[in-house]
Amino acid sequence: MKSILNEKQIAITIKRLAHQIMENRTDLSNVAIIGLQPRGIFLSDRLYEEVKRLAGDKKVNYGKLDITFYRDDVRNELHKANATEIPFSIENADVVLVDDVLYTGRTTRAALDALLDFGRPAKVELCVLIDRRYSRELPIHADYTGKSIDSFENQKVLVRWKENSEKDEVTIVN
Repeated sequence: MKSILNEKQIAITIKRLAHQIMENRTDLSNVAIIGLQPRGIFLSDRLYEEVKRLAGDKKVNYGKLDITFYRDDVRNELHKANATEIPFSIENADVVLVDDVLYTGRTTRAALDALLDFGRPAKVELCVLIDRRYSRELPIHADYTGKSIDSFENQKVLVRWKENSEKDEVTIVN
């Protein structure tokens, strides 16, 4: 097991990602941060709180999207569905999809399909904590990346959060 990010590095990375999301935006009223269920919401919860802190008194839309039945492997594996919470319109919004790890791109493809059921956004961007480069099966890339790593197909990136583990950390295992 090799450490990729420790607790302090994760906190710094989330702050940086929040600053990057806000960097070229003066108006946040049309921005929607949407975390992908189940694992992306731990990052998106924290990212949303940081963007909200930076935005001051400006409203920031935040939601959670379940992609279970949009996955192309839903027939091959048993998946437990999670709740989708998008209490605002995404029609013509700038949506920032948030997930923990970008690997093959299939989760992001499923998220794009699911998102279209809620309207047609003006723009969709992707924010990930870890980008596993060189493993894409689809032409998808992250607009905001915490850390890019090179890994082999037989390796697994484990992202642990205080909310479901004893500490925040990202490791890679064979």
